[in-house]
Amino acid sequence: MGKVHGSLARAGKVRGQTPKVQKQDKKKQPKGRAMKRIKYNRRFVNVVVGFGKKKGPNSQ
Repeated sequence: MGKVHGSLARAGKVRGQTPKVQKQDKKKQPKGRAMKRIKYNRRFVNVVVGFGKKKGPNSQ
């Protein structure tokens, strides 16, 4: 048998503690060609050129 990191009694502790937030209604995302167009613009057209390391698409 393999070892388990920590006891299984604590499993799901953080998720259980966080308050429930209802999902918000969002505008539907375009699909197909329109989505490809948005991705192209986001990745290649609106590129901010700066010094240093390139920022990832999910950074804030």
